[in-house]
Amino acid sequence: MKKVLAIILGGGAGTRLYPLTKLRAKPAVPVAGKYRLIDIPVSNCINSEIFKIYVLTQFNSASLNRHIARTYNFSGFSEGFVEVLAAQQTPENPNWFQGTADAVRQYLWMLEEWDVDEYLILSGDHLYRMDYRQFIQRHRDTNADITLSVIPIDDRRASDFGLMKIDQAGRVIDFSEKPKGEALTKMQVDTTVLGLNKEQAQQQPYIASMGIYVFKREVLIKLLREKLERTDFGKEIIPDAAQDFNIQAYLFDDYWEDIGTIEAFYNANLALTQQPQPPFSFYDEEAPIYTRPRYLPPTKLLECHVTESIIGEGCILKNCRIQHSVLGVRSRIESGCIIEESLLMGADFYQPSVERQCSIEKNDIPVGIGTDTIIRRAIIDKNARIGHDVKIINKDNVQEADREGQGFYIRSGIVVVLKNAVIPDGTII
Repeated sequence: MKKVLAIILGGGAGTRLYPLTKLRAKPAVPVAGKYRLIDIPVSNCINSEIFKIYVLTQFNSASLNRHIARTYNFSGFSEGFVEVLAAQQTPENPNWFQGTADAVRQYLWMLEEWDVDEYLILSGDHLYRMDYRQFIQRHRDTNADITLSVIPIDDRRASDFGLMKIDQAGRVIDFSEKPKGEALTKMQVDTTVLGLNKEQAQQQPYIASMGIYVFKREVLIKLLREKLERTDFGKEIIPDAAQDFNIQAYLFDDYWEDIGTIEAFYNANLALTQQPQPPFSFYDEEAPIYTRPRYLPPTKLLECHVTESIIGEGCILKNCRIQHSVLGVRSRIESGCIIEESLLMGADFYQPSVERQCSIEKNDIPVGIGTDTIIRRAIIDKNARIGHDVKIINKDNVQEADREGQGFYIRSGIVVVLKNAVIPDGTII
C-alpha cells in the first residue's frame, strides 16, 4: 500500500448538519462520545496500511486542524502523514473549491509530487469499517481505471441514492441520480456478479455508490486536466468517463451510514448503544478507531441509574437517570436529572470547583446539566450551560424550528442545543 495516496474530502459547508457545523467543519463533528467523524476514514486508512493521507477542507477548519495535529503524528522514520489542505487563493485559481473534483484539481500539483500508482478518494462524513486493501486489490486485479465502492440496496431506499448498472464482468455501464418509477426499475442489476448469494440479490437488486473511489494515477490527472468545467466526481467526472474507461464496482456488504443530516447523525449515535449487537462497534481490536488521547480521569457515577448508554471518560454524574443515550467526555449532570434518548457531547474543559460554586451562588449557570432537568430526544452540543429545572422535551412536537437567539434549533423533531449555549433555569422547550 506504499503506492497509494489517500485524499479525504472534508465536505462543503455542512448545511444539512447545521447547527453542529456552525463552528466546526463537518469532519470535526464529535461522534460516539469521544471521537470525531474524521477519525473513521483516517483509522480505516491506518488499519489498511495506507499512511499518506491528505484531508481537503474549506469551511470552519480550525478545530479539525487542531484535532489532526494533536492526534496523528507519525514518527520521523516513515513517510506517513495526515495533513490538512485548506482551500486557498492562487494566481491560477482565485476561487474556493467548487465541488469534490475541483477540490482535488486545485491541489493536483502537490498530489503529483508523490510516487504513487493509485489515488484513494474518501468522504469525511461516513460511519463504517473497511479494509481498503481488498478494495485496491480488486482494482488492480480487474485492471480498472476507476473502481467505485458500492453497497447493495433494496427497493425501499433505492431512489435516495445515485444508482449504477453493471455488466456481467462487473464493469459499470450506466448511472442514474436518485431515479424513481420506471427509471428506477431499469437500474436493477444481478448483484450475484459482485458476490451476493441468490436470496440477497433478489432482496437488494440495486447498487449505490458510497462516494469512495480508487483512480489510477494517470487517469485521475487526465480527467481533471482535460475537463476543467467538471467539478464533481459522482455527478460529472465518473459518469462522463464510463464510455472511455474501465470503471469497476466493488461490493461492500457491511454496515455503512452516511451521517450527513441531523436525523441520520442522531440515529447512528444512538444505535451504538443497542444490545446485544450494535450495527457498528468501536470494540474491535483488529481494526481500532483512533482518536486524540486526552488522559482524562475515569468517569464518576454517584447513585445513578444508567441503562443502554455510552458514557465517555472524565464525566461526573450525580443521582440521575440515563437511558438509551450517549454522553461525551467531561459531561456533568447534577442530581434529579432524567436524560432519555439523547446525545450529549460533553465539554472541552473543566470548570474548577471553586469557580462552579461561585457561579451557582451568583446565579450564573455552570457548564453541564443543572439539577432536576429533563432532556428527551435531543442533541446537546459541547460546553452548553443548561440551568436548573429545564425541560428539553419538544412538548409541542415541532418538526423544524430556528431559534438561534434562544440557543437551539429543531431538526426532524430533534432539539439541537448550540455549542456554548446558555439555557436559563426553568426553560421549557
